[in-house]
Amino acid sequence: MRIGILGAGGMADALGTQWARAGHEVMISGRDASASAARAATMTAEASRTRAETPGVRAGSWAEAAAFGEVVMVAVRQAGLAGVLESAGAGLRGKPVIDVANAEGPYDPARPIAPLIRDLTGGHVVKAFNLCHVDVWRLTPPVFDGRPLAVPLCGDDPAALAAVRTLVADLGCTPVDGGGLDRAVLLEATAAFMIGLWFGGADAQAVLPPVAYSGV
Repeated sequence: MRIGILGAGGMADALGTQWARAGHEVMISGRDASASAARAATMTAEASRTRAETPGVRAGSWAEAAAFGEVVMVAVRQAGLAGVLESAGAGLRGKPVIDVANAEGPYDPARPIAPLIRDLTGGHVVKAFNLCHVDVWRLTPPVFDGRPLAVPLCGDDPAALAAVRTLVADLGCTPVDGGGLDRAVLLEATAAFMIGLWFGGADAQAVLPPVAYSGV
């Protein structure tokens, strides 16, 4: 699968390297072309450490990464989101678009991020990967106490959801159906709430009981 990534920071590095390691073609993009190229070379070297033959990671412009990807991940800060999507152009229209963003500062449920990306791109947006710190996505695989990490997905398009499920499984994680894109606001709010608990020193995972005790 060809994966375009709008961004060249930590999330692009962590997830893109894992997907290159799994055999996918990856292109990242950033504001600084030389920094993006250096990041791509580092990602290729890291992916090659555990996979002898890897397609590698390349760097390009916003528009080139958008056009390159069969699936495109948006991994830029919220403040610059609209400008990056405008620069990406029409290359995202009709494609699976993965939104990994969280709000910067207090979360406003009246201004959810995922529908904004849908409206600006015309893509089939799937909200995913926003509940964990970037270092979790560097684990190979993210397994805790023998249990693979579950990754909730919110989206409306079956083909886009199927593509993202594949990419979740390639990380060694378990995809979980979180409902339609209208429920992405809940996933974004969950991140804001849980991050607050973690920063406060609480074990947020301990807040919820196992499914056997959930009352279902």
